[in-house]
Amino acid sequence: MSFLPEELWQRILEIGIESRGLSCQDLCCVSISCRRLHRLSSEDLLWNRLLSADYPQTHPSSSTSSKSLYKLRFERDNEWRIAARRRAVLRKERRIAAHRRAVLRKESQIVEHSRKLREIQTLVAQETATATQTAQDLSNLLRARQAFVPLNVWQPEVVRIMQNQMVEQSAVAAECRIHALEMELNLCKQQIEGLELFYKDEKRRLDTAKEELTSMKYHPMEQHKTISQRDSKHVKRKKMKIGNSCESLIC
Repeated sequence: MSFLPEELWQRILEIGIESRGLSCQDLCCVSISCRRLHRLSSEDLLWNRLLSADYPQTHPSSSTSSKSLYKLRFERDNEWRIAARRRAVLRKERRIAAHRRAVLRKESQIVEHSRKLREIQTLVAQETATATQTAQDLSNLLRARQAFVPLNVWQPEVVRIMQNQMVEQSAVAAECRIHALEMELNLCKQQIEGLELFYKDEKRRLDTAKEELTSMKYHPMEQHKTISQRDSKHVKRKKMKIGNSCESLIC
């Protein structure tokens, strides 16, 4: 390297900068290789060309060297790149946090839908039990009304009149009770029908929320990683089986 003239080395460096083969990092690496190249790489002409190539909008000043201007622009751009990288990281963190919040909201919706379904099931069970008991009471009352008839035997007039009054009063009370039980039974049936419709609607919302949550949690790369790990474990098991079988054959 010492037998080459400095003009040739300077021309080599100029060609490297003009052809975009030498960057500022490369020029700095060249400068620390030896004293001669350190002196040549500090030439203002080289840094002026490098400044024009990398920062064409920057015009060199007579009071400031091109190397100092390049260093200033490089540090400024480096700070800008660091700030842009930080902003990108913050945006990514915000997106991740927003996605986590959305997932938590969706999971909360699923929990709420499940709770409502359990409440509806409890209400349906209560209404069904009430309807069953009401139907049983109504059936018993109808049988009692059919069986409650006055005896067709001779009785004194006073006794017969009192018995007729009791029968009439009992018949009126029974009819009122039967009507009330029928109304209550119909109301229970309507309540059960409404609750069943509400249950179907809430179940549909729950299924939709679960599908949305699955879609939100789906990640192709993680899915591929899981499949790859499963395949690698399967391959390892097969190799172990083959190795064990070979050992048994050798023995």
